[in-house]
Amino acid sequence: MQPKIDKGFRIGKLTVKERTDARKNGYSIWNCVCDCGGCIPLDTRTLQRGTVRDCGCETRVRPGQKDLTGQRFGRLVCLAPAGERTGQGGTQWLCKCDCGKECLAATHQLLCGYKKSCGCLSHPPLKDFVGKRFGMLTVLDYAGKKDGMHRWRCRCSCGKETVVGQTLLQNGKTRSCGCLQKEVILDNLRLVDGTSVTKLESMRGRKLSSNTSGCTGVYWNARNRKWAAQITFQRKTYYLGSYEKKEDAIEARRCGEEMHDHFLEWYYETHPPKKQNNMNSPKKRNNTNPQ
Repeated sequence: MQPKIDKGFRIGKLTVKERTDARKNGYSIWNCVCDCGGCIPLDTRTLQRGTVRDCGCETRVRPGQKDLTGQRFGRLVCLAPAGERTGQGGTQWLCKCDCGKECLAATHQLLCGYKKSCGCLSHPPLKDFVGKRFGMLTVLDYAGKKDGMHRWRCRCSCGKETVVGQTLLQNGKTRSCGCLQKEVILDNLRLVDGTSVTKLESMRGRKLSSNTSGCTGVYWNARNRKWAAQITFQRKTYYLGSYEKKEDAIEARRCGEEMHDHFLEWYYETHPPKKQNNMNSPKKRNNTNPQ
């Protein structure tokens, strides 16, 4: 049987002082005084159930709030409700992680399983890479976490230092400070005296999509309303003149390309391609004994 609520009714540390004109869900609201001197308004149903027994001086959980004190969620144990609230007004709990750190977690994050640690379980987990070598990189120390990735300060074999993401070290996508990639690029370009043999070979007879004259290095000069010709070699651009007729500009360009041809002829003579002698290869040698 539910107790009758009136002036002087006592529950826990609370004593009902008076009934107000306000109501909550059809129940009267009573002003209650706590033994500590504090006051709190409570409705009849809350007083009858005895769910609130002080003004909050001892019970840290507010009326109507789910008490998670002492409960475990993953690696977190709830200590007490925090004074701070979420942006939506929800309750945040002060929690202690098994790793020893304390953190705040919202009630819905804990109950739904979204929050299970102070962050120490975040992926990818932090590795101990100090002193380890990845390609040309030797890990010196931890450089912190940025954009969700752990980062390590490394020294390259060339002497330079760089900061590399942990995942990039693990999957082998980064193996140097960048010098290794530069060497590969230079090898592919076959640079000689600042000139790329590979580019010269690929550009011979090739027309750029942006070219409107039909010939590389020939363009219409709107300022003097003539056709101009130019050519680039060893990082220098040579102006080959302006012409009334496009055919004359094209001829000037073709004459200028002789410097490219002479350079390639010299390169092929001094850097002959390596050929494999298949006849002398053990796999290709005819092992049939003569009759």
